[in-house]
Amino acid sequence: MLIKQVIELFDVLDSSTASGEAVEKYLKSVNPDANVEVFPIVGPKGSTDMVKVRIPGSHGKAKGGDAPTTGILGRLGGLGARPEMIGFVSDGDGALAALTVAAKLLDMQMKGDFLDGDVFVSTQICPHAPTQPHKPVPFMGSPVEMSQVNKEEVSPELDAILVVDTTKGNRIINTRGFAISNTVKQGWILPVSEDLLDVMSRTTGRLPYVFPLSMQDITPYGNDLYHMNSILQPCTATDAPCVGVAITTETAVPGCATGATHFADVEEAARFMLEAAKYYGRREVSFYDPAEFEKLQKRYGSMAKLQTKGNE
Repeated sequence: MLIKQVIELFDVLDSSTASGEAVEKYLKSVNPDANVEVFPIVGPKGSTDMVKVRIPGSHGKAKGGDAPTTGILGRLGGLGARPEMIGFVSDGDGALAALTVAAKLLDMQMKGDFLDGDVFVSTQICPHAPTQPHKPVPFMGSPVEMSQVNKEEVSPELDAILVVDTTKGNRIINTRGFAISNTVKQGWILPVSEDLLDVMSRTTGRLPYVFPLSMQDITPYGNDLYHMNSILQPCTATDAPCVGVAITTETAVPGCATGATHFADVEEAARFMLEAAKYYGRREVSFYDPAEFEKLQKRYGSMAKLQTKGNE
């Protein structure tokens, strides 16, 4: 159970003065040896604090091993939309879930439990983000560009990436809890990972939910095309397989809505990602079939153009 970490981190993040420094202080209170990096990035509409947490595994690359590294990225525009909205907004669930995983892993290490592979957790902390029009409900905007966040979060060290994001402002996935996406790699929307569906079923005790993707969803922001939200934006900046972990609702809820965070849903999504990282580091979970991906490439060529903004 990760409910303790969810509650403690919500208390840190639900503040008009929430900052990367406050998150770092909390994580180091969990584990004084925590490797936490915090720094601001400035964009066209303000600034935000990037938070990066590196959690070494017993056989991970940080210790000279070869176990694969899992990236867990919390995507959002901001934790709050002050002064327009007062309090923690629905859009902040991605940051809350990702940091919950980091806190739990750090606590596990204090108790002698280490995953095989390294885990990299990253998100951004901004309590004063802008909003923007979107149908069917308004989106949260971001003070920085998506490309800036990708540059900081997506690196060659990540062998597979889970991206957790609030995904409530739509009518195409209608369930309370969370859903996962197809695996996306180098412009290809691949089959949903059966291994991840198994992990999801075990952690929730229910049948798994999968949300649909369009080709537009896996292209970069800024190309003037429809995007459901930013959940698959990291796939535009890496060759590693990416899977979206969408925190969902039955009804369309604006990203800028307050009072819309459900602790049980955030905890389930975080627990799923922790378990996925655990088994992926042991090579007991696969995000895609490498042999079939190679056949796709040979038969149809590269789809990497979809990782760019394409033709003007």
